[in-house]
Amino acid sequence: MEIMDDRHNHSSTIVTSQLPVSKWHDSIGDATLADAILDRLTHNAHRIKLKGESMRKTKAKLDDREHSS
Repeated sequence: MEIMDDRHNHSSTIVTSQLPVSKWHDSIGDATLADAILDRLTHNAHRIKLKGESMRKTKAKLDDREHSS
């Protein structure tokens, strides 16, 4: 919360997560704290939701093909 408070309306902040936004409240635990953090994060946010297969899985498949040849 302190980091978000310091940066709010002063600096850009990039947050990445494998946890869907819909589960962030549960993950933070404290509802009041979660509301405060998420309010600061989402106020002027640009959200990019990626779809598709994990690049790790894709890379592993390519590596497997190279080793089996």
